[in-house]
Parts: sequence; C-alpha cells; structure tokens
Amino acid sequence: MKQCRLYSDFNCPFCYAMHERLHALGVMDEIAWQGVQHAPHLPMPMVTWAGHLGAELRQEVEMVRRLAPELTIAVPKGKPNTRPAIAVSARALRADPLRARDFIRSIYRLFWVDGQDLSDEGLLQREADRYGLPGAELVGPIARSVDQVLRDWGDQWSETEHQGVPLLQRSDAQVLVGLVPMEALKRFLAGE
Repeated sequence: MKQCRLYSDFNCPFCYAMHERLHALGVMDEIAWQGVQHAPHLPMPMVTWAGHLGAELRQEVEMVRRLAPELTIAVPKGKPNTRPAIAVSARALRADPLRARDFIRSIYRLFWVDGQDLSDEGLLQREADRYGLPGAELVGPIARSVDQVLRDWGDQWSETEHQGVPLLQRSDAQVLVGLVPMEALKRFLAGE
C-alpha cells in the first residue's frame, strides 16, 4: 500500500465511518490524518438542530447505518464547530503520533457515539489526558505554528479540487471521495 493522506472532519458521519474502516483494515500507520473543516461556520458551543437541519442530520446517520452497518453511531443533537478538536489533534500528532492516532479515533467516537460537543476545550483536555497526552498543553489558543499546519492541510485539501470529506489521497495524487464499499476501499489502498 502507498502512503495516503486522509482529509477528514470530525462532524461528518461519513468521515467517522471511513476512519473506523481504515482502523479495521489495520492501515492507519500508512495514513496521514489531516483535519479540515468542511463547515467552519458552525457555532461554539454546539447548538441543537431542529427542523430541516435536524432531519438532514438524521438522514446522514441513517445513510451511514446502511453503508456501514458494522458501526455504532447515534444521532447527535447538532454538529459542533470542529476547529478546536482539529487544532488539538494537530498538536497531539506533533507531540506523540502513536497516542494521537488513538486520541483522534476517540474524538470521532465522543461525537458520533456519545453526542459530546467537540468545541468544548475541557472535554478535549480530559480526553487528551486519558490517552497520556499533555492535555493542558494541547488545548487553548492556537499557536502560529499550529495555525499554519491547519492552513496547510486546508490548502492541500483544496488542491485536490474536491471539497468533499472524507477524501483519501494516495501519493500518486489519485483520490477517493466519500464513503465507499470496503472492497473499493481495499482496491484503492492497493493502488488499483
């Protein structure tokens, strides 16, 4: 398998499912996770979605349940602004890539299984601490260097000319967008 980049946003149920599938395949060592915000306008703290937004969220979760019935997923009350979670994840990847991989997986689950607000810095700090990461150092104002990493990830995602997530990009620049069947994912990872 070739080294790949995964452009993903914590508040996308399809990203959660893709991330879990990559873990199930045991290939996360070969994947460079890069968090991007596909909905940067979302408020902090997270608000409850009603009406058409709530219906859209329920439809997305139902679609993931059909496409990935092996996953545990619940309908959250809304979608959070994920900039804090992505920034903490970027810092964690710099501090300890192995622990960061498990931390990132837990962040998806905090939202898609437990419905927690990922814009809550206290939640992010506690979760980082739980994974043996220096939570107090990872949470807080975004340093210039981390802000640059987030901009670079966003720029690289834009350069793929696909604004969807999840987006998996191989080192040969081939991309796979969205949640696809497991066999198609395996073929893509194998370079086919």
